[in-house]
This record gives sequence, structure tokens and C-alpha cells, in this order.
Amino acid sequence: MTGTHEHPTHNPWQAVRAAFSGSFIEWYDFYLFGTAAGLIFPVLFFPGDDPTVSTIESFGAFAAGFLTRPLGALLFGHFGDRIGRKPMLLITVVLIGGATAVIGVLPTHESIGPWAAGLLITLRLLQGIGIGGEFGGGTLLALESAPTGRRGFMGSFHQMGTPAGLLVSSGMIALVTLLPDAQLYSWGWRIPFLLSGVFVVIALIMRSRVPETNAFETVRTVARVPVLSLLRFGWKNLLLGIGARMADAVTFNVINVFAISFATVHLGLDKQLILTGFVIAAAVEFVLLPLIGLISDRIGRRPVYLFGVIFCGIGGLLYFPILSTQNTLLVWLAIVLMVAVGTGCMFGIQGAFFAEMFDTHTRYTGLGIVYQGSALLGGAPTPAIALSLAAAFGFSYWPPALYLAGICLISALCVLLAKETHLSDLVDTHDRAPREAVTTPEGH
Repeated sequence: MTGTHEHPTHNPWQAVRAAFSGSFIEWYDFYLFGTAAGLIFPVLFFPGDDPTVSTIESFGAFAAGFLTRPLGALLFGHFGDRIGRKPMLLITVVLIGGATAVIGVLPTHESIGPWAAGLLITLRLLQGIGIGGEFGGGTLLALESAPTGRRGFMGSFHQMGTPAGLLVSSGMIALVTLLPDAQLYSWGWRIPFLLSGVFVVIALIMRSRVPETNAFETVRTVARVPVLSLLRFGWKNLLLGIGARMADAVTFNVINVFAISFATVHLGLDKQLILTGFVIAAAVEFVLLPLIGLISDRIGRRPVYLFGVIFCGIGGLLYFPILSTQNTLLVWLAIVLMVAVGTGCMFGIQGAFFAEMFDTHTRYTGLGIVYQGSALLGGAPTPAIALSLAAAFGFSYWPPALYLAGICLISALCVLLAKETHLSDLVDTHDRAPREAVTTPEGH
């Protein structure tokens, strides 16, 4: 599967920009919901006598979106591997951003009682379906038109949608939380969610102008049922990919979604201090990601990714003690290092690293299962698990920190067992599934 020949391309940077637009919306909505789940939704949608129970219920709504991600990964992966990447990406961006915009007009518990929480969870489930298909398709839109030896760099621009989404969502939350509580909880919280509708229109325009990827146009055969072909011939890489990404999924949900609530309630930190730290971290990560991609093109994906895993495992043990100092500069430094350096070294090259594990006719499905499978196992339950562990030990931060370190150890082993892939050729017409598993494009 190794090669150095290049193939004709449309405009790789046009594809990168279109991929970035969807990634930005995905992560803007993800971080927005996660932050609101810790700060706003417990009051508006899950009110109760015990704030801890209300917060756990709110984190449950946050986790609900992960349940439908695998469904979205399988659904969009199947058709993305059979009829093309582009059509699926027009649908996913509408599902993700549209659901978020509708959250902005939902009635709260005060107006319609428990129905409010039900509607919120329903929209979160729809959002999860769209997110399930977005990462794989967006990644491939950027990577499958990129030349060999430059995929880490060009793929990093797609991943820059993550810090950009974090930057804008955190900035919007920081702004609206400056409002008096009465205004914040009546209308202020709605503004960041409604803004997602504007982003959807822009992304649709950009994606509608992008042609299908080179790799998909070049492939001569497609799998009749991509997931079956993948499970039969690519199961090892599926497991290694899911395990490798667990560190990223768990790290961010511990240091962000869980920690924002824990630090403000139990460590006495001001929520603006934490939110500002994540805005700074997002800006730093935005700058670092292309450099991380370039380094992975030179020395390989595995050493860069492994460094990020180890950094997060060790850093997670120091994160909460540093937060407990309540020193502004130290708190901001801890957040920046964990987000921009730790998770940045993983997330910056995930698209390229995992895409290179699979062949063209199963790549969309493979990426989706790796990403959403790890999100379901590592991302979804983490805030609730972390809060429950802390509560079980007198609201100590050590159990969540040790949980994070243990997950990072598992991910490190998976990275060590994976093969190096940075010189593989994504536009590959030779390594195909067996004849009985594929059809020609005319058979779509």
C-alpha cells in the first residue's frame, strides 16, 4: 500500500476549506453543548433540590448524543463509501448545526416541565447522528485530494476546526455569562445556539462547490456492504484505532466538561477564569496544529501521537492540583498545555493516522467507527463517571485523574501496536477487497 506517485487533483485547498467549515460547526456545537451542560442546562432543563444530581442529569443529556454517533457513522459511512463523500457531508452539516439552532428556541422546564428535557435530548440524539458521519467524511474530503507526504499538514487544517469551534463557542459562552443571571437564563444563553444556523448556511455554500475526492473517483470497485468487509479484513485496525483515540476523548471531557463544573463548585474558581483559559488554549492550539501535522509528515504519526498520549496521562495527574492553587497564570498554563500540546498532538493528526489504516472502499466507514466508537466508550460517559468517582471519595479530584491516566496507558499500548502509515498512498487501486465483496461503480 506504499507509493510515491501522485494523482491529478482538483483544488486540495478548496476541499480543505470545505472540510474545515463542517469541522468547525461540529466542534462549535459539541463544546457549546458540553459547556452549557455544566453551567446552564442543570438550572433550565434539569432543576432539582440537589445541584449534583441536576448536573449529572445534564451530563446524561450530553452523553445521549454519543449513543447515536455510531448509527450515524454506519449510515453515512455506508453511503459515503458507496456513492461518494460529498453528498453525505451536505446532510451531516445540516443535521448538526440545525439541531443546535433549534435548541436555541426550546422552551425550558419552567414552561413545559419534563418535556423540555425530552426535547433537548431528542435534538441531541439527532445531532449525534450527524456528528457520526461528519468526522469521517470531512477528514476524507481534505485528505483524499492531498499529495502523499503532505497529508499530515493539510489534514491538520481540517482538524483546526476543533480549536476554532472551541475558541468561538467558549468566547460566546464567556460573553453571555457576563449578563446578570436573570438575563442569562431567560434569553442570553440562546444566542450562541442560534448562531449555529448562520454557520450552517456558510458551510453549505462552501461544500456545494467542492467536487468529489480524487481517491473515490479513482477507485474502480466498491464494497457492497463496507462494514462487513471492514469487520472481516480490518478488525485489528478498528480496535487499535478506537483504543488509540480513547486518550483524547477522555482527556478533553475530564479537563473541560467535568472540570469546569468541578472547579467552580468544589475548588472555588471563577467560571470566567476557566472559560478564558480555554479560549487562550484554543487560540494556541489553532497555531500549533499545522506544525504538528508537518512534524508527523517528517517523523511519522506514531511518535507524535504517542507523545500526546503520554503528555495527557502525566499532565492529568497534575491538572487538578494546579487548578486548586487558584493562581490565574498557572491555571491558564495548565489548560493551554493540556489542550494545545497534549490533545493537540493527538487530534492534529487523527484524521491522517486513522484514514491511512483503511482502504478506499471502507475508509469512510472505518474512520467513522473508530472515531464514534471511541467517543461512545470514552467521551460519552466520562463527565458522569468523573463526577461520580469524585463524589464517591468526598469530591476528591484524584479518582478522576487516575481514571484519565489509566485510559492513557491503554491508548499508548494501542499506538505502539499500530503500524506506521505516513508514507502510505490513499489513492490506491490495487489493495482491494475480494471480488465477491465488491461491485463496480456502475453497480452503486
